[in-house]
Amino acid sequence: MSGEGRWALAFRLAKRDFSWRFRGLRLLVICLFLGAGALAAIGTLESAIRGELSDRGREILGGDVEFAIYAREASEDERAALEAIGPVSGGIRLQAMASAANGNVSPIQLKSVDDAWPLYGALEIEGSEDAAAPPDGAAWVDGGVLDRLDVEVGDTIKLGEENVRIAGVIAREPDRLSEGFALGAPVLISQATMEKSGLVQFGSMMRAKYRVALPAGADPQEAADAFEAQFPDAGWATRTRDRASPGADRLMANMGQFLGLVGLAALVIAGIGIAGAVSSWLETRRGTVATLKVLGATSDDVLRIHALQVLAAALIGIGAGLVVGVLAVPALSALLEGLLPVETGFVLDPLALLRAALFGLLVAFVFAAPPLLASRSITAMALLRSRVTLPAGLWRKAAKPVAAGLVAIVALALLTAHEPFLTAGFLGGAAVVLALLALLGLVIRKLVSRVPRSRGSLAVRMGLAALDRPGSPTIALVTALGFGLSAFAAIAAIQTSLDAYIAGTVPDKAPDYFVLDLPRDAEGSFRQIVESEAPGSQVRTVPALRGAILAYGPEGAMTRVSDLEEIPEGAWALRGERGLTYSGELPAGNVVSEGEWWPADYDGEPLVSVDEEFANALDLEIGDKLAIGLLGVEREATIASFRRIEWDDMGFNYVLVFAPGAIDDAPHNLSASVILTEGTDGGPLLGALVRAFPTTSVIEIGGVLAEAREILSSLAVAILAAASVAVLAGLAVLLGAIAAARARETYDTVVLRVLGASQGQLLGALLTRYLILAAVLGAIGLGIGLGTGWLVMTKLFEFPYEPDLPIVLAVLGGGVLLVVLAAVAASLPVLSARPARALRSL
Repeated sequence: MSGEGRWALAFRLAKRDFSWRFRGLRLLVICLFLGAGALAAIGTLESAIRGELSDRGREILGGDVEFAIYAREASEDERAALEAIGPVSGGIRLQAMASAANGNVSPIQLKSVDDAWPLYGALEIEGSEDAAAPPDGAAWVDGGVLDRLDVEVGDTIKLGEENVRIAGVIAREPDRLSEGFALGAPVLISQATMEKSGLVQFGSMMRAKYRVALPAGADPQEAADAFEAQFPDAGWATRTRDRASPGADRLMANMGQFLGLVGLAALVIAGIGIAGAVSSWLETRRGTVATLKVLGATSDDVLRIHALQVLAAALIGIGAGLVVGVLAVPALSALLEGLLPVETGFVLDPLALLRAALFGLLVAFVFAAPPLLASRSITAMALLRSRVTLPAGLWRKAAKPVAAGLVAIVALALLTAHEPFLTAGFLGGAAVVLALLALLGLVIRKLVSRVPRSRGSLAVRMGLAALDRPGSPTIALVTALGFGLSAFAAIAAIQTSLDAYIAGTVPDKAPDYFVLDLPRDAEGSFRQIVESEAPGSQVRTVPALRGAILAYGPEGAMTRVSDLEEIPEGAWALRGERGLTYSGELPAGNVVSEGEWWPADYDGEPLVSVDEEFANALDLEIGDKLAIGLLGVEREATIASFRRIEWDDMGFNYVLVFAPGAIDDAPHNLSASVILTEGTDGGPLLGALVRAFPTTSVIEIGGVLAEAREILSSLAVAILAAASVAVLAGLAVLLGAIAAARARETYDTVVLRVLGASQGQLLGALLTRYLILAAVLGAIGLGIGLGTGWLVMTKLFEFPYEPDLPIVLAVLGGGVLLVVLAAVAASLPVLSARPARALRSL
């Protein structure tokens, strides 16, 4: 018969003999279902968001390139340079307060636009198809403004010193996503209305943005680079349509990498379970295989039949995983609500599904090939006369196909990864962990073999012997338990670190109000109003300026930030403009760690104090110079001290604090914080401040903190849910290892029962074995889990790593108990086997 005919015959026999209840192959189906489903959901979600961000880049940004600068508008030369690039739409963004005639007030994000806005996309107003910039004296407002102020379209609200009519409600703002986090609902007005409001003054905490539309074929990054080169020290920040929402890009990069690695880990871990499942399944097939060989089937025929059946089960498991993965995307979107930049809903991404399916098939091939190939060398006589025992060295017999499959998995992972080096490191780390666990299994067998067994209870002696007897699944059990317990420890470490980060970054107690753009000459009046409306409140005011660090280092050998190819790790303050202040007193919550603080009445050369973490990132020393760009003017100061800052108090903290006389001649206003006494109603104070200082912005911080906690908690829940897939895969591996050894376990148990062992002694032996393994692997899993948590938190999410060790140990202990109970439960059928029936089947 030809090779094609053999395959046709094998297909007919495999189809006739295939069990649609997946008897013997259920574990294989479950393992592939978990891994493929995780990869499908993650890949579909990530690619959908990336695709939408890419396709809508121009509309999201509002142009091909955005140029932004703080505290001032573009000069005539800068405006001319922008217009030389292409059509320009400019406007101002600032935090402000809106007040209504009924006395209600609300923080808003005020945005002025010109007649050219929007360059891309369309503004939609409720009841109108398209709209543009509002007319002079009018405003387009978000629906939340109407609710907060209890007003309607046509009513008048006060913005700064100008009364403005509400002309309509925004249904869709094309570039809303690019504006980033806001402390209030958006309100759109014209440039002329903004000027009349009095909110924009020299030194105000405002930001001017200019979007430019490029000619066809022009490169956005080249245009941005050319403009920055023309005005290198002016403090401009640029964005291109490819990075219209950098916060969303960073989030999806980090989450996508983490979730993708979790899905890949689930598949790799489940692969070990696949090997055990196929081995166990082949043992139950000895009668069928023997019959086929007696009737003339060759070893290759048997291999074809069983390979087709394994392939069918694998395709069903993978297919079900893909379906569930696609259906899970809307649920993931809801879970990550507040983190995701767009609503994805139901999405079908063929490439993401193909990638997940290929990974599943390759993993199934690699781990199912050894037992399938090894079964070829078993003779019909051996099958009829004894239990199936696959030959030793089954992985060596399948070395070539397994190696080819592993190379294909690595190639597919690297070619489809957004961060190939990170993925390569993960794969290398997974291989090292697998090798170490396998080596540990060998070490345990060697050590147990040397333990004297002449004393002690029979149950303990039998439990120790089971770890080192011929055919013992110790290595497989060590691998399964090691992965499972490591996953428990890693999840607990990551979760407690995130909880600590949330508690530290978003504290329960913080200032009740932040006040921006408070005039310097109005500080006394401000304090009087606070004391009058909310007696006993704590008030703190600081000068508030913004500037960019332009250069740093020893005098005469300073490093220009514009010359850096890459910002050093930890030197985040070099990116764009930062808040600046000056003070004669050491700020509250700050401690000088090196150098000296200047006297309160200092009057000398310009000095600056620098955050010690930032100084360490740049290798700064006391006496080095620091150059900043402030309102387009470069200024230089000498570093006098380093400070340790308590960032988690939600107060006014600055990387750079200057001495009096260094920057206080620049136009600027004050910022203030107010902490109310417990039980004080802040409503009257809020209204009094808005009436007295219409050009300031008063921000209630409670709602901001609640939103921040909700966002970070959503991130923590998403990470926990994703990592749980790896735990399920680890448990599947454990069950697979037990199932693979069930025939041998049954035989040994029956022999011991015949020799007089009781079920209690056999159960004691079983508990001894798993408790020894769990104790050893609990310590190993703790180390691996803590290391994995550190990598995820610090290298992937760039969060501090502060695991709560008692909680990690408690979770790990619970994991040990869970896996031991699962292992014992899976082994109980072996203990209940009837000797007579078992002996007849051998």
